[in-house]
Amino acid sequence: MKFSNLIWAASTVCLVRALPKPNTIEKRSSGFYWLGCSQSGAEWASNTIPGTLGSDYFWPNTSAIQVLKDGGANIFRVPFLMERLMPASMTGKVDYAYMNALRSTVTFITGQLGAFALIDPHNYGRYQGNIITSTSDFEAFWKTVAGEFQLYDKVIFDTNNEYHDMDQTLVFNLNQAAIKGIRSAGATTQYIFVEGNAWSGAWTWASVNDNLKSLTDPSNKIVYEMHQYLDSDCSGTSPTCVNSTIGQDRVQSATQWLRSNNKKGFIGEFAGGVNSVCQTAVDGLLSHLSSNSDVWLGATWWAAGPKWGNYMFSIEPADGSAYSYYFPILEKYFVNGQTTPSTIPSSSIHPTGTTSIPSYPANTMPVSSTSNTNHQYHMPTLSTTSSSAEAKPTIPAVSSPPSTVYATGKSPANEYPGSSRTTSPPVETQVAQHYQQCGGTGWTGPTSCASPCTCTLQNPYYWQCV
Repeated sequence: MKFSNLIWAASTVCLVRALPKPNTIEKRSSGFYWLGCSQSGAEWASNTIPGTLGSDYFWPNTSAIQVLKDGGANIFRVPFLMERLMPASMTGKVDYAYMNALRSTVTFITGQLGAFALIDPHNYGRYQGNIITSTSDFEAFWKTVAGEFQLYDKVIFDTNNEYHDMDQTLVFNLNQAAIKGIRSAGATTQYIFVEGNAWSGAWTWASVNDNLKSLTDPSNKIVYEMHQYLDSDCSGTSPTCVNSTIGQDRVQSATQWLRSNNKKGFIGEFAGGVNSVCQTAVDGLLSHLSSNSDVWLGATWWAAGPKWGNYMFSIEPADGSAYSYYFPILEKYFVNGQTTPSTIPSSSIHPTGTTSIPSYPANTMPVSSTSNTNHQYHMPTLSTTSSSAEAKPTIPAVSSPPSTVYATGKSPANEYPGSSRTTSPPVETQVAQHYQQCGGTGWTGPTSCASPCTCTLQNPYYWQCV
């Protein structure tokens, strides 16, 4: 979801290493292999580095994840900040308190619940406010991170959240560098989700990110992660959907791109407002994806997390604004553990037995080492990359979007030093309570907080009383 973007007209379609036993995935009639949600919080307040745990940023609530898993979710996207994990540089030392907290969350998801954890550096192709241009540094960052999770067979690596306004060849090269770093760390069995330029939008993927079809992976486990929102500018900053069919309409071209290029895709972010038009549109989006499950492997809703308050898309159990409205729709498409597993050959090599645990400084968060062995997962086999994919990619000509009309939404604006865009709370109307929303892009509700709370920027689209 972008915090700020150029408006596209709707007509444009605009710890402990708990190692579970080998698993096979059960594919239900919906066709999905994964369906779940993002667990947002650890990436908050990216303009405050390192920030303070418990006030600036938050790790997911494991009891809430448990509820969602019990309801049928089998994948959880875990956003984090590169600057908090490796504060000095992408080639520098790891902040072990932050790493241990990330590991704790991942171990709970994969080891105790038997679900998948999609780890997501939520940085928009930036580090310390600047576009990442050093592919060697980016490769080194990913080699360090993947080395920490090389034996976690249910970890999936998301190269970076929503590259945008970047040279297209650079986006290709960064993704390729991430793949190289991950594999060189010894993480050779896990899937890698690559994201594209222009906020990784599904609606423009075929025209903007066509060159990414030439990415190569020695393990042949690349999945193309796209994002899709249903409001007028595809930004995910409004509860209003264009119409009831906009979900399926906006991913049609991406579906064709995946099939034409023999690739697999995943919708890493999607959501809709709490109203009947959006509800139908979201259902239509998921229906389209499941009907085309030869190319779409699943999706994660944006978002859940412990401190969203009354955020319009929150499905945090049980009082998230969208939880009771949208969870029943998600349930229709969850991977059903009661169905017969499909016989799809697996290219995964799952680690077995135990492994020694690296010794980390104090502040290691205790986690359960119990492995859930009741889930049988059988992973899809991805198509073999042709030899022609080794050639240097051809970069398509991309038309520049309109330069005169802007909307401030979910983007790095105000998140990174030097940003020219600003986001301020709207004019005060009433009083918000602790942890409730008090401002952000398009917000028309209360902007002052009950004492002793203060209205605090979390992202440009979300201010909160803390």
